[in-house]
Amino acid sequence: MFYSIRHITRFRYSNPVRESVMELKMQPRSEGAQALRSFQIATNPRAQLYAYTDHFGNAVYHFNVLREHSELRIEAQSVIEVKEMIALPAAVDPLEWQRYNSLNLKAEHYDLMGPSEFARSSPELAKFAKEHDIEKPQGDTLTALKRLNAAIYEAFDYEPGVTQVHSPIEHALGSGRGVCQDFAHIMIAIARSWGVPARYVSGYLYHRRQDHDRSSEDATHAWVETYLPSYGWIGFDPTNNIMAGERHIRVAIGRDYADVPPTRGIFKGDAESELAVAVTVEPTTAPLRHEEFLRVARPMPSSDERNRPAELHYFQQQQQQQQ
Repeated sequence: MFYSIRHITRFRYSNPVRESVMELKMQPRSEGAQALRSFQIATNPRAQLYAYTDHFGNAVYHFNVLREHSELRIEAQSVIEVKEMIALPAAVDPLEWQRYNSLNLKAEHYDLMGPSEFARSSPELAKFAKEHDIEKPQGDTLTALKRLNAAIYEAFDYEPGVTQVHSPIEHALGSGRGVCQDFAHIMIAIARSWGVPARYVSGYLYHRRQDHDRSSEDATHAWVETYLPSYGWIGFDPTNNIMAGERHIRVAIGRDYADVPPTRGIFKGDAESELAVAVTVEPTTAPLRHEEFLRVARPMPSSDERNRPAELHYFQQQQQQQQ
C-alpha cells in the first residue's frame, strides 16, 4: 500500500516577530514494513533547513527565520510504502513473561521501562488500574496487553480540547475524556508498571469509513509500541482499540510525547501566537523510480552512422545539450 501525506502547520502572530527558531519531527521512518519513498519540507518565509538523527533514530530538521514575519507556514509532503505485516498469533507462550531479563533486554529497553515526563505512576493511575482490574497482567503477555488496550478504550470518551498538549495524565483520568496522546501515556505507564518496555509513537492514521475510528481524520495520531522478547515491538492503538497495522504510519518514537512533538520552537517578539494544523493521508500509486523518468533524447547511432567523422558526433552532442 502506498500513502501520500500532506502535513501543514501554520503559526500566526498578533504582531510581527523578529525571529523564529523551529525544530521539526515530520519525516516518516523507514524501517520494518514501512519504507519512505519521498519527502520534502517547504517553509514560508523560506529558510535553510538542517537535519540530524536523534538517539531514537528519528529524523530531526531545524531552521531559523531571521527576518520579521507575521506568519510562519511549514508544509511537509511524504510518500510512504507499507507492506503487509506478519500476522501475530492469538496468544503467545506464557513463558514470555520470564524472558524480560538481562539476556533478552538491552539498555534501550530499560530506558523505556521507567517513568518519563508524561508516562508515570500516580495515585490516580493506581486507582484507575484497580477499578478496571488491570493492576496486574492476566494471561500471557500479548493477551494482557490486548486487554489493557481494550480497557482504556472502553473507559474513556474521545473528546478533543478537553486536555492540552502538555496536560498530565491525571486530567484525562479525572474527567474520563481525552485524546490519543492521553490514552497512549496511560497505556505506557501501566505496561511499564508490569515490567514491559513501552514507547510512544507519533505518526498518522489512514481513516476508512468502514473502520469507524474515533481519532480525528485531519490530525496527527499517537499510539503505543510494547516489546515482546520473542516478537519484537508490537503496536497497540488504545484510541481505537485496534492493533497498529498497515494503516498506521510511524514518524517518531520516544519515551512519551515530550520526545516527539512534530514542531517545537520559540520566537522573539511581543506577540501572541495561533497554531493551525491540517493533515491529509490518502492512498496513492507507487512513485516512479528515477529510471522511469528518463527518456531517450538521442538514440544510439546505427552502425553506418558510427562510421562518420568524429567531429559530427561532437556537433550532435552539443546541439542536443542546447535544446
